[in-house]
This record gives sequence, C-alpha cells and structure tokens, in this order.
Amino acid sequence: MARTHDRVDGKQRSRFRARSLLFALMTMTLFTACASPAKRFDDTAASLGLRRQIVVGTEFQHVVFWRDGRHNRTLHVYLGGDGTPMSTGQPSEDPTPRNPLMLRLLSFDPGQAVYVGRPCYHGLTKAAGCSNELWTTARYSERVVASLAAAIRRIMTEQADRQLSLFGHSGGGTLAMLLAERFPETRALVTIAGNLDTDAWTAHHGFSPLTDSLNPITRPLLHRSLVQRHYVGERDRIVPSAIVKNAAAQLGTEAIVITGFDHVCCWEERWPQILADVTATE
Repeated sequence: MARTHDRVDGKQRSRFRARSLLFALMTMTLFTACASPAKRFDDTAASLGLRRQIVVGTEFQHVVFWRDGRHNRTLHVYLGGDGTPMSTGQPSEDPTPRNPLMLRLLSFDPGQAVYVGRPCYHGLTKAAGCSNELWTTARYSERVVASLAAAIRRIMTEQADRQLSLFGHSGGGTLAMLLAERFPETRALVTIAGNLDTDAWTAHHGFSPLTDSLNPITRPLLHRSLVQRHYVGERDRIVPSAIVKNAAAQLGTEAIVITGFDHVCCWEERWPQILADVTATE
C-alpha cells in the first residue's frame, strides 16, 4: 500500500509541476505580450549582449546599441526599418520595430558595430520635439536625417573612427542612402529590401505620399568609389524586387535578388558572407 501511495503522490507531484510550469509559461507569454515594442527591443539587445546608450543628435536623442567587437578603422553603422508607423489606421504610439532583424545581423559582426535608433523611437515618442509625423510622412525628412548624421558624427569622433560603412534594412536602407551623401568617408553601403524610391513604393501600395520626406531616387548620385550592395528577396511583398531593381538602375548601380528570401527571411543565413564581402572592400 505504501508503494501505491507513493506512486499516487508521485503522479500528483508530476501533475502539480506540469501545471506550475504551464502557469509560468502563460505568465511569461502574457508579460511579453503586454511589454511595449521598445521594451521588447531592449530585451532582445540585452539577450545578444549589446550595450545600450543615449547619443544626442541635433534636436533629438538617439538610442544606440553597441557590439564591442575588435576595433578597426571602419565603424559599421546599422539602421533598422520603419517598424510600425501606423496602427489601426492611426499613427502608432510606439513605432519601434517589432522584428529586430538588424540587431540580430549586428550580432554576427566581428568588428566595431553600432545600431543607431531614429528620433522618437525606442521609447522616446514623448521626448521634446517629437510628433507622429516623424515616423509617418516625415520619417525620412531633413530633421530626421540631420539628427542621425549628427549622432553618427559624434560617435565617430568619440571612437576616433576615420571611416564607416552603412547597413540598412527596409526604411533603414532609405536612411542609409540619404546619410551616405553626408559622409564622404563612407566606404560601403549595404541595403536589405531598401526603399530606394519612396514615391514608387507608396504608389505601388496605394499609400499616401511621404510628402515631408526625402527620396533617395531624387538625390545626387553617390560617388563611384563608394561600394554599394542592394539586396532584395525574390518573395518580398513589402518592398518588391521590381521597385528595388528599377531604383538601383537609376542610381547607377544594380540590385542583387536572392531567390527564396522575403522581407525578413532568411537574411541571417546570408549575412556572414555579406559581411565578409564588405570587409574585403574596406
């Protein structure tokens, strides 16, 4: 009888542990779902061992995340996508990217690399000077680009970096293009699903024009010595490959279409090789 009782107690304990584990998992899931996009982004950065910092641009603050790799002459600057500018037809309360793709790609980089956040992103929507135009119609405006440029220049000065390479995903690719012309020391420019022609992109999707934003396709051509790599997934429906190819041709370069890839999948697989190719040109 004692052994039977032990078996019953053992089953009860197993069921109790299973229920406790299920409850803990449900609690964690609920907590994650309730956390803001900015908080989830910070948590991802922490899990990747990245160091968070605030850097001042012009009139805005910028949240940046550092990977303290080996220091060389060229700083790698990563720029994320637009995130969620709109939600249920209204400007989002937190446009911070829900999918931190560029953080994950940065974690592969063996060199000195930094993710530079946009004005008003990463929990700063209520900061001085912020308004929802800065992540909607004016997401690539002179105010945004100038502040990013000032923040990057400050970082380069403090780190004594002489050159930089710019990496941007989606709308971050747009900003990388607009920033490259302001940094003659840029060695390489790499975009993934880069929105290189914002007018063609909004027309394709039937969106309102980004009237307060700069458009890379209308800017002066970048210097021929600058290495450009514009990647896009064959299956990308957010920034279709046709738009990227047409824009790249007008900008004096070409797009590299990757079979089987889309807007976010599966760039981690290709990134080590892309980094190696870029590093060889620096």
